[in-house]
Amino acid sequence: MSPTPENTNGSVTPSGSNNLSASLGNDGSAGRSSAAGSTGGAASMEDLQGTGTGSGTTATGTTATHTPGATRAHLGQAGSHLKQAARDAGSTLKGAATAAGEELRIGGKQVKADLADGALEGITAAEQAALAAREQMDQLMEKGRDLMDTAAEMIRQRPLASFGVAFAAGWLIAKLARGGSDR
Repeated sequence: MSPTPENTNGSVTPSGSNNLSASLGNDGSAGRSSAAGSTGGAASMEDLQGTGTGSGTTATGTTATHTPGATRAHLGQAGSHLKQAARDAGSTLKGAATAAGEELRIGGKQVKADLADGALEGITAAEQAALAAREQMDQLMEKGRDLMDTAAEMIRQRPLASFGVAFAAGWLIAKLARGGSDR
């Protein structure tokens, strides 16, 4: 038989066990499997892989008894650990969902604020455009009044010339409106 390697806790593991061991509780029953170097006495995997009954000798000389009750207890512990892991995963997911929901609320508020700011800027721009249009209209109206005043002044100074110009403009407009059909 080949020499047996020594674990980090000082126990000796048989060479065929791949350095896997199980810790033994105070009552001598096998605990969880772990890598070599677990606390407490060590039992090889070959000793733990029995049919559910019988006993084996560990490298430290302790006898481990495997009964159906112990196996059920270990399965019960494994089940309770799985339930706890599922609860922990559920609470983690719930926390992540809560955080994501909060981020969405904050993002929604930010979008609303940005839209409100954009709307206010749009209203301000529309008001400025209306003001500029009003100023342009006022200027055009002032120019129209100036032209009317100038035309009225010319008619007062030269009434016969004004009548002749008005008659010629009326005749020309009438001729264009008929389209030259009386030729």
